[in-house]
Amino acid sequence: MDLTSKQRAQLRGLANRIDTILQIGKDGIGENLIKQADDALEARELIKGRVLDNNLDYDARLAAEALAKATRSEVVQVIGTKFVLYRESHSKPREARIPLVRERGKRT
Repeated sequence: MDLTSKQRAQLRGLANRIDTILQIGKDGIGENLIKQADDALEARELIKGRVLDNNLDYDARLAAEALAKATRSEVVQVIGTKFVLYRESHSKPREARIPLVRERGKRT
């Protein structure tokens, strides 16, 4: 699922209010970190992560893209050492999910 620019903008706004819950340190991206991110995405749909200074293998963009691929999520934003990922939850009821804005159909 590719996010539209309006959906990315909406999710960036929501991400301003959430805390960083994922930190990538010197161990990099391992199975435990992927599991933690996967569980957090299923529970919250939108998570914020950070690449610590002691990690020499990844910058924020590479880490976000690698984690998004491993968790089947979308990179919403990367700024400095922080990044935001989104994936729609399948265990939550539809009413409890983040309602994304929809593109309007083109008029003919």
